Amino acid sequence: MRETPLYLFIGFLEGGKTKFINDTIEQGQFDDGEKTLLLICEEGVEEYDAEALAKRNIFAEVISDKAKLNPDKLAALQRKHGAVRVLCEYNGMWTLPELFGALPDGWLVPQIMMFCEAETFLDYNANMRSLVVDKINNADLVVFNRFDPSFDKMQYHSIVRGISRMCDIAYEYPNGDAEYDDIEDPLPYDIDAPVIEVEDRDFAIWYRDVSEELDKYHGKTVHIKGLVAINSNLPKDNFVFGREIMVCCADDIKYAGMIVENASKFSVKHGDWIMLTAKINIKHNKIYGRKGPVLTPISVEKTTAPEEPVATFY
Repeated sequence: MRETPLYLFIGFLEGGKTKFINDTIEQGQFDDGEKTLLLICEEGVEEYDAEALAKRNIFAEVISDKAKLNPDKLAALQRKHGAVRVLCEYNGMWTLPELFGALPDGWLVPQIMMFCEAETFLDYNANMRSLVVDKINNADLVVFNRFDPSFDKMQYHSIVRGISRMCDIAYEYPNGDAEYDDIEDPLPYDIDAPVIEVEDRDFAIWYRDVSEELDKYHGKTVHIKGLVAINSNLPKDNFVFGREIMVCCADDIKYAGMIVENASKFSVKHGDWIMLTAKINIKHNKIYGRKGPVLTPISVEKTTAPEEPVATFY
Protein backbone atom coordinates (compact mmCIF):
# COMPACT_ATOMS: atom_id res chain seq x y z
CA MET A 1 0.00 0.00 0.00
CA ARG A 2 1.32 3.41 -0.97
CA GLU A 3 1.58 5.76 2.00
CA THR A 4 -0.35 9.04 1.86
CA PRO A 5 1.27 11.99 3.65
CA LEU A 6 -1.17 14.23 5.53
CA TYR A 7 0.19 17.72 6.20
CA LEU A 8 -1.78 19.08 9.11
CA PHE A 9 -2.40 22.76 9.88
CA ILE A 10 -4.00 23.38 13.26
CA GLY A 11 -4.96 26.29 15.51
CA PHE A 12 -7.94 28.52 16.15
CA LEU A 13 -9.97 30.95 14.03
CA GLU A 14 -7.99 33.83 12.52
CA GLY A 15 -4.73 32.15 13.50
CA GLY A 16 -3.33 32.27 9.97
CA LYS A 17 -3.79 28.68 8.76
CA THR A 18 -5.48 29.58 5.47
CA LYS A 19 -2.99 32.33 4.69
CA PHE A 20 -0.06 30.01 5.25
CA ILE A 21 -1.53 27.29 3.03
CA ASN A 22 -2.31 29.86 0.31
CA ASP A 23 1.22 31.25 0.49
CA THR A 24 2.69 27.76 0.34
CA ILE A 25 0.64 26.98 -2.74
CA GLU A 26 1.61 30.28 -4.42
CA GLN A 27 5.28 29.51 -3.75
CA GLY A 28 4.92 26.39 -5.88
CA GLN A 29 5.41 23.80 -3.15
CA PHE A 30 2.95 21.47 -4.91
CA ASP A 31 3.82 22.19 -8.53
CA ASP A 32 4.98 18.63 -9.25
CA GLY A 33 1.92 17.59 -11.26
CA GLU A 34 0.68 15.20 -8.56
CA LYS A 35 -2.88 15.55 -7.28
CA THR A 36 -3.49 16.98 -3.81
CA LEU A 37 -6.59 16.76 -1.63
CA LEU A 38 -7.23 19.84 0.54
CA LEU A 39 -9.55 19.16 3.48
CA ILE A 40 -11.12 22.31 4.92
CA CYS A 41 -12.60 21.64 8.35
CA GLU A 42 -12.87 25.29 9.38
CA GLU A 43 -13.77 28.25 7.17
CA GLY A 44 -12.58 31.67 8.31
CA VAL A 45 -12.49 35.12 6.75
CA GLU A 46 -9.69 34.35 4.29
CA GLU A 47 -10.62 32.13 1.36
CA TYR A 48 -8.79 29.88 -1.06
CA ASP A 49 -8.21 30.96 -4.66
CA ALA A 50 -10.13 28.36 -6.66
CA GLU A 51 -8.19 29.20 -9.84
CA ALA A 52 -4.82 28.79 -8.09
CA LEU A 53 -5.92 25.44 -6.67
CA ALA A 54 -7.16 24.10 -10.00
CA LYS A 55 -3.96 25.18 -11.75
CA ARG A 56 -1.95 22.99 -9.36
CA ASN A 57 -4.23 19.91 -9.27
CA ILE A 58 -5.39 20.73 -5.73
CA PHE A 59 -8.96 19.66 -4.99
CA ALA A 60 -10.72 21.24 -2.00
CA GLU A 61 -13.37 19.46 0.05
CA VAL A 62 -15.18 21.03 3.01
CA ILE A 63 -15.91 18.87 6.08
CA SER A 64 -17.91 21.02 8.47
CA ASP A 65 -19.63 18.11 10.21
CA LYS A 66 -17.36 16.18 12.57
CA ALA A 67 -19.54 13.09 12.09
CA LYS A 68 -18.25 12.91 8.50
CA LEU A 69 -14.69 12.68 9.74
CA ASN A 70 -14.21 8.93 9.38
CA PRO A 71 -11.91 6.54 7.47
CA ASP A 72 -14.49 5.60 4.83
CA LYS A 73 -15.36 9.22 4.00
CA LEU A 74 -11.73 10.34 3.84
CA ALA A 75 -10.69 7.34 1.74
CA ALA A 76 -13.58 8.02 -0.64
CA LEU A 77 -12.50 11.64 -1.10
CA GLN A 78 -8.96 10.54 -1.85
CA ARG A 79 -10.19 8.06 -4.47
CA LYS A 80 -12.53 10.67 -5.96
CA HIS A 81 -9.64 12.97 -6.78
CA GLY A 82 -6.82 10.45 -7.15
CA ALA A 83 -4.80 12.39 -4.60
CA VAL A 84 -1.32 11.26 -3.55
CA ARG A 85 -1.08 13.73 -0.65
CA VAL A 86 -3.48 15.52 1.68
CA LEU A 87 -3.45 18.98 3.25
CA CYS A 88 -5.83 19.57 6.14
CA GLU A 89 -6.92 22.84 7.72
CA TYR A 90 -8.30 21.41 10.93
CA ASN A 91 -11.07 22.81 13.08
CA GLY A 92 -9.65 24.30 16.27
CA MET A 93 -12.68 23.18 18.30
CA TRP A 94 -12.09 19.52 17.39
CA THR A 95 -9.46 17.47 19.18
CA LEU A 96 -6.60 15.79 17.36
CA PRO A 97 -7.30 12.26 18.68
CA GLU A 98 -10.67 12.55 16.90
CA LEU A 99 -8.81 13.14 13.63
CA PHE A 100 -6.12 10.52 14.22
CA GLY A 101 -8.83 7.93 14.88
CA ALA A 102 -10.53 8.83 11.59
CA LEU A 103 -7.54 8.40 9.28
CA PRO A 104 -7.66 5.67 6.62
CA ASP A 105 -4.99 2.98 6.56
CA GLY A 106 -1.80 4.27 4.99
CA TRP A 107 -2.33 7.92 5.88
CA LEU A 108 0.66 9.22 7.83
CA VAL A 109 1.24 12.64 9.41
CA PRO A 110 4.82 13.83 8.72
CA GLN A 111 4.30 17.37 10.04
CA ILE A 112 1.87 19.31 12.23
CA MET A 113 2.03 23.11 12.22
CA MET A 114 0.02 25.23 14.65
CA PHE A 115 -0.89 28.85 13.92
CA CYS A 116 -2.10 31.27 16.60
CA GLU A 117 -3.19 34.89 16.51
CA ALA A 118 -0.90 36.22 19.21
CA GLU A 119 -3.39 38.59 20.87
CA THR A 120 -6.24 36.07 21.18
CA PHE A 121 -4.01 33.11 22.09
CA LEU A 122 -3.83 34.12 25.74
CA ASP A 123 -7.64 34.18 25.95
CA TYR A 124 -7.85 30.72 24.40
CA ASN A 125 -5.27 29.48 26.88
CA ALA A 126 -7.21 30.96 29.80
CA ASN A 127 -10.67 29.81 28.71
CA MET A 128 -10.09 26.72 26.52
CA ARG A 129 -6.93 25.33 28.07
CA SER A 130 -7.66 21.69 27.19
CA LEU A 131 -7.93 22.55 23.47
CA VAL A 132 -4.70 24.55 23.59
CA VAL A 133 -2.90 21.64 25.27
CA ASP A 134 -4.35 19.21 22.71
CA LYS A 135 -2.90 21.25 19.83
CA ILE A 136 0.51 22.15 21.30
CA ASN A 137 1.09 18.61 22.56
CA ASN A 138 1.05 17.37 18.97
CA ALA A 139 2.60 20.30 17.09
CA ASP A 140 6.05 20.24 15.50
CA LEU A 141 5.96 24.03 15.15
CA VAL A 142 3.88 26.73 16.89
CA VAL A 143 3.69 30.06 15.03
CA PHE A 144 2.42 33.19 16.78
CA ASN A 145 1.12 35.49 14.03
CA ARG A 146 0.77 39.28 14.29
CA PHE A 147 3.09 39.25 17.29
CA ASP A 148 3.46 42.84 18.45
CA PRO A 149 7.03 43.71 19.57
CA SER A 150 5.55 45.03 22.83
CA PHE A 151 4.23 41.58 23.78
CA ASP A 152 6.07 39.61 26.46
CA LYS A 153 7.71 36.80 24.50
CA MET A 154 8.49 34.88 27.69
CA GLN A 155 4.78 34.63 28.50
CA TYR A 156 4.10 32.80 25.24
CA HIS A 157 7.26 30.74 25.47
CA SER A 158 6.38 29.58 28.99
CA ILE A 159 2.90 28.44 27.99
CA VAL A 160 4.24 26.38 25.11
CA ARG A 161 7.16 24.94 27.07
CA GLY A 162 4.85 24.05 29.95
CA ILE A 163 3.09 21.72 27.51
CA SER A 164 5.81 20.62 25.08
CA ARG A 165 9.57 20.90 25.01
CA MET A 166 9.79 19.22 21.62
CA CYS A 167 8.16 21.72 19.24
CA ASP A 168 9.77 24.77 17.68
CA ILE A 169 8.29 28.22 18.33
CA ALA A 170 8.24 31.10 15.86
CA TYR A 171 7.05 34.70 16.08
CA GLU A 172 5.79 36.54 12.99
CA TYR A 173 5.58 40.31 13.34
CA PRO A 174 3.02 42.65 11.72
CA ASN A 175 5.68 43.93 9.28
CA GLY A 176 6.20 40.41 7.94
CA ASP A 177 9.47 39.70 9.73
CA ALA A 178 9.73 36.42 11.60
CA GLU A 179 12.13 34.80 14.05
CA TYR A 180 12.47 31.52 15.88
CA ASP A 181 12.34 31.36 19.65
CA ASP A 182 15.81 31.06 21.16
CA ILE A 183 14.96 31.34 24.86
CA GLU A 184 16.83 28.76 26.89
CA ASP A 185 15.01 26.82 29.59
CA PRO A 186 17.41 26.11 32.44
CA LEU A 187 16.26 23.35 34.74
CA PRO A 188 15.09 24.56 38.17
CA TYR A 189 17.62 22.28 39.88
CA ASP A 190 21.33 21.55 39.51
CA ILE A 191 21.66 18.36 37.50
CA ASP A 192 25.43 18.30 38.10
CA ALA A 193 25.19 18.46 41.90
CA PRO A 194 26.34 15.36 43.86
CA VAL A 195 22.67 14.98 44.84
CA ILE A 196 19.99 16.58 42.65
CA GLU A 197 17.60 18.40 45.00
CA VAL A 198 14.12 18.58 43.45
CA GLU A 199 11.66 20.93 45.13
CA ASP A 200 8.02 19.86 45.42
CA ARG A 201 6.90 22.39 42.80
CA ASP A 202 9.43 21.05 40.29
CA PHE A 203 8.42 17.38 40.33
CA ALA A 204 6.56 17.48 36.99
CA ILE A 205 9.48 19.18 35.24
CA TRP A 206 11.94 16.65 36.72
CA TYR A 207 9.76 13.68 35.74
CA ARG A 208 9.32 14.92 32.17
CA ASP A 209 13.01 15.73 31.73
CA VAL A 210 14.09 12.31 33.00
CA SER A 211 11.55 10.66 30.68
CA GLU A 212 12.72 12.64 27.63
CA GLU A 213 16.46 12.83 28.34
CA LEU A 214 17.19 9.39 29.76
CA ASP A 215 20.91 9.19 29.19
CA LYS A 216 21.85 12.42 30.97
CA TYR A 217 20.37 11.09 34.21
CA HIS A 218 22.13 7.71 34.20
CA GLY A 219 24.16 7.33 37.40
CA LYS A 220 22.78 10.51 38.99
CA THR A 221 21.50 10.67 42.58
CA VAL A 222 18.26 12.48 43.39
CA HIS A 223 16.51 13.65 46.58
CA ILE A 224 12.79 14.13 46.00
CA LYS A 225 9.34 13.78 47.57
CA GLY A 226 6.73 11.47 46.09
CA LEU A 227 3.97 8.95 46.59
CA VAL A 228 4.39 5.17 46.89
CA ALA A 229 2.30 2.87 44.71
CA ILE A 230 2.34 -0.91 45.13
CA ASN A 231 0.44 -3.57 43.21
CA SER A 232 0.56 -7.31 42.69
CA ASN A 233 2.39 -7.05 39.36
CA LEU A 234 5.55 -5.78 41.03
CA PRO A 235 8.31 -7.97 42.49
CA LYS A 236 8.20 -8.02 46.29
CA ASP A 237 11.20 -5.71 46.72
CA ASN A 238 9.90 -3.16 44.16
CA PHE A 239 7.49 -0.26 44.34
CA VAL A 240 6.54 2.67 42.13
CA PHE A 241 7.53 6.20 43.15
CA GLY A 242 5.73 9.16 41.61
CA ARG A 243 3.00 11.74 41.86
CA GLU A 244 -0.21 12.70 40.16
CA ILE A 245 0.54 15.22 37.40
CA MET A 246 -1.88 17.66 35.77
CA VAL A 247 -1.02 19.05 32.34
CA CYS A 248 -4.04 21.25 31.65
CA CYS A 249 -7.09 20.51 33.77
CA ALA A 250 -8.54 18.18 36.40
CA ASP A 251 -9.78 15.75 33.75
CA ASP A 252 -6.23 14.87 32.65
CA ILE A 253 -4.69 14.20 36.09
CA LYS A 254 -2.70 10.96 35.98
CA TYR A 255 -0.33 9.21 38.33
CA ALA A 256 3.15 9.16 36.79
CA GLY A 257 5.83 7.06 38.41
CA MET A 258 9.12 5.21 38.13
CA ILE A 259 10.21 1.78 39.32
CA VAL A 260 12.14 1.54 42.59
CA GLU A 261 13.97 -1.77 42.97
CA ASN A 262 16.00 -3.51 45.69
CA ALA A 263 13.93 -1.80 48.37
CA SER A 264 13.33 -4.74 50.72
CA LYS A 265 15.03 -3.06 53.70
CA PHE A 266 12.63 -0.10 53.55
CA SER A 267 9.16 -0.48 55.03
CA VAL A 268 6.65 1.38 52.88
CA LYS A 269 3.04 0.81 51.97
CA HIS A 270 0.75 1.92 49.20
CA GLY A 271 -0.18 5.60 49.56
CA ASP A 272 2.80 6.63 51.70
CA TRP A 273 4.41 9.99 51.02
CA ILE A 274 8.19 9.63 51.28
CA MET A 275 11.37 11.62 50.84
CA LEU A 276 13.48 9.41 48.61
CA THR A 277 17.19 9.59 47.99
CA ALA A 278 18.01 7.22 45.16
CA LYS A 279 20.47 6.49 42.38
CA ILE A 280 19.02 6.62 38.89
CA ASN A 281 19.99 3.87 36.46
CA ILE A 282 18.76 3.83 32.89
CA LYS A 283 18.14 0.23 31.91
CA HIS A 284 15.57 -2.19 30.58
CA ASN A 285 12.80 -3.14 32.98
CA LYS A 286 10.01 -5.59 32.18
CA ILE A 287 7.41 -3.34 33.84
CA TYR A 288 8.23 -0.61 31.30
CA GLY A 289 8.74 -3.10 28.51
CA ARG A 290 11.68 -0.96 27.39
CA LYS A 291 14.65 1.01 28.69
CA GLY A 292 13.74 3.53 31.37
CA PRO A 293 14.70 5.10 34.71
CA VAL A 294 15.04 2.59 37.54
CA LEU A 295 15.66 4.00 41.04
CA THR A 296 17.81 2.25 43.64
CA PRO A 297 17.01 3.69 47.10
CA ILE A 298 19.73 5.02 49.37
CA SER A 299 17.35 6.38 52.02
CA VAL A 300 13.60 6.50 52.50
CA GLU A 301 11.89 8.77 55.03
CA LYS A 302 8.14 8.92 55.53
CA THR A 303 6.77 12.45 55.30
CA THR A 304 3.63 14.48 54.73
CA ALA A 305 2.04 15.41 51.40
CA PRO A 306 3.31 18.57 49.70
CA GLU A 307 1.20 21.72 49.91
CA GLU A 308 0.01 21.00 46.34
CA PRO A 309 -0.30 17.18 46.08
CA VAL A 310 -0.96 17.29 42.33
CA ALA A 311 2.18 18.30 40.43
CA THR A 312 1.88 20.80 37.57
CA PHE A 313 4.12 22.58 35.07
CA TYR A 314 3.42 25.90 36.88
